[in-house]
This record gives sequence, structure tokens and C-alpha cells, in this order.
Amino acid sequence: MLNTFLVAVATLFATVGVADIAFIFAALTKDNTQAERFAIATRGVLIATGILLVFGFIGNGVLGVFGITIPALRTAGGILLLLIAIDMVFARHSGATSTTTEEEVESRQRTDISVFPLAMPLLSGPGAISAMVLLTTSTTNAVDYWLVFAALLLIMLAAWVTLLLAIPIQRLLGITGLAVVSRVIGILLAALAVQFLFDGVKQSGLLAAVAPT
Repeated sequence: MLNTFLVAVATLFATVGVADIAFIFAALTKDNTQAERFAIATRGVLIATGILLVFGFIGNGVLGVFGITIPALRTAGGILLLLIAIDMVFARHSGATSTTTEEEVESRQRTDISVFPLAMPLLSGPGAISAMVLLTTSTTNAVDYWLVFAALLLIMLAAWVTLLLAIPIQRLLGITGLAVVSRVIGILLAALAVQFLFDGVKQSGLLAAVAPT
């Protein structure tokens, strides 16, 4: 049970981008008051949490509709998480965990960024959604299933606190400090991603099918 919780926390921490959102949020809300930043952060986190909860609950249904097997999801999810991990380790930015250049330009023209780009795609982007579906559909019992949701709530709480402390964190850690945190998490996520790939290929029976008899 503890292993499931820790894996979920590490995976969601990286895919939600808790270590990355401080600078982005501080830049996008530099002209807002403290009260406005509090309201924006709260709305954004609540909306993103709702989105990820929905995908966590309906994940199995979605897979059934499209005829996607759990091994296929684990393999695809592992590939996506590995790409995100590579971006984190090499300090690159993709649309999986952050805004694109075009999205950032559009967001600067908005007075309320709680829905876009904060809730989507910063907090509940493709990477986080895929991770949530992967984690919930990979559980083998009810306890592990609910532990994934507990991990989600913990991560979103951490994200909310990070947003509220965005400017102090930015001043304290600086670009180098946040980059170090992001790279360390990226390395851990890369290992988790490879494990997802191994498990997916093993469960698919592909190796047994091609193994010499």
C-alpha cells in the first residue's frame, strides 16, 4: 500500500509540475494583488483537481470504450512519462507539463488565468491526466485505488501552497534551485517510467510470443 502511495505521489508531483509552476505563476500574476493571486490559485487548483478526479474515476470506462488494454496503457503511459522526465532532466519545456509559447502569450492577455492556463494545461495537462488514468487502472485492490486519489489530493494541496508562495519561493530558490529540484524529480520519474514500460510489455505477453521455443 505504501509503495502504491509513494509511486502515485512521485508520478503526480512530476506530471502536475509542482516544482515548475512557481515561476510561471509569479510571472503571469506579477500585476495582481495578493488577494487576486489567492483567488486565482484557489480556483485553478479546484478546477484542476476536479478534472483529474473525473479522469481517475472514468479511466476504466474510457479504456473499455476504445478497447485499450491495461498493458497497452502502461506501455504508452511509460513512454509519455519518460518523455516528460527527459524534458525535466534537460530543463526543456513541452505541452505535457507546461504551456507552449503561444499559450503563454495568450494567457498574458487574460485578467483571470485560473482556468487557462493554470488549471489546464499547467496543473492538469496531458501528462497529469494520463498519469491519473494509468495509476487508477493499474491498482489491484480498493485500498490502492483510493490511495491514488489521496496522493492526488496531497499533490494538489502542495501545488496550491506553492502557488500562494510563488513569489517568495522564486526569490528564495532562484532559477538554479528550482532547476535542481526539477532535475532530481525528473530522474526519479524516468526510472518509474521505465518500470511502467517493463511491466506493460511483460503483461502484454509479447515477450512470451516471440521467445524461442
